[in-house]
Amino acid sequence: MSFTPRGIVVPIVTPVDQEGRLNEKAYRSLIDYLADNGIHGVFPFGTTGEFYAYDQGFYNDLLEVTKDAVKGRMQIYAGANFITTKGCIAIAKAVEKVGGIDALSVLTPMFVSQTQEEVYEYYRAVASETSLPIIIYNNKPKTNVTVEPATIARLAEIDNIVAAKDSTGDMTNAEEYLRLTQGMDFSVMMGRDTLILAGLHYGATGAIASCANVAPRIAVDIYEKFQAGDYKGALEAQFKLSALRVATNMGSFPVTLKEALKLIGHDCGDCVPPILPLHEDQREKLRKVLAGMGLL
Repeated sequence: MSFTPRGIVVPIVTPVDQEGRLNEKAYRSLIDYLADNGIHGVFPFGTTGEFYAYDQGFYNDLLEVTKDAVKGRMQIYAGANFITTKGCIAIAKAVEKVGGIDALSVLTPMFVSQTQEEVYEYYRAVASETSLPIIIYNNKPKTNVTVEPATIARLAEIDNIVAAKDSTGDMTNAEEYLRLTQGMDFSVMMGRDTLILAGLHYGATGAIASCANVAPRIAVDIYEKFQAGDYKGALEAQFKLSALRVATNMGSFPVTLKEALKLIGHDCGDCVPPILPLHEDQREKLRKVLAGMGLL
């Protein structure tokens, strides 16, 4: 399958009003902000988009708005995240029905602890039921489930499984994904914002970067300066972005990103309870981080 994920893709936050309804105006404004700053793709209903908080009808509407707002300016990825194989396939088919989506990000099943054979069979079965390119999403810190490098190498042989997003924060794991899939039609996207530049040096084709919601130009600079051979400039941009990624540890993810968006003029509402807003002292620390990045 001739689909190569590359560049900086944003797992976009889900803007909501006080009643929990989609804030379409804020969402469209945020997409324009990302597009104007050179973002290569947008990814609704990832972890940053709080996929776990909304039903399929909300998701379908969000995808339709996404398509209309993007207007072909960047690629659109869609999340398919469920505990069971049947449930994930149902989401994949719903995404296909919406149409106009470039790729599907499939998270490992949550809560249930699986063997690697079960992980392999999960992705094989989902891939067999959709024509969309699939990106394997490994977020072990959140799911307590991993996709080992040897399993990635097996899955890379399936035609429409085209990439992996590695959010483990383990650079050796990402390196092994890359080493074991050399020469295959398969890509690795970094999922830890502090490791984008490191991944590019190893051969990753880009990153799915949550902090790019707030600092899209800085994230894009990491990628574009690296591609241009400006390694010093890429490192400077990486260090700037890393300060925000570290700051996200102040609260439950992704509250710091939504708070940061408010501070720079993109009010996307609060996170879904039980996640609480930051305290004022945390918010002040965040202001200083954003000021240091040139965003305030």
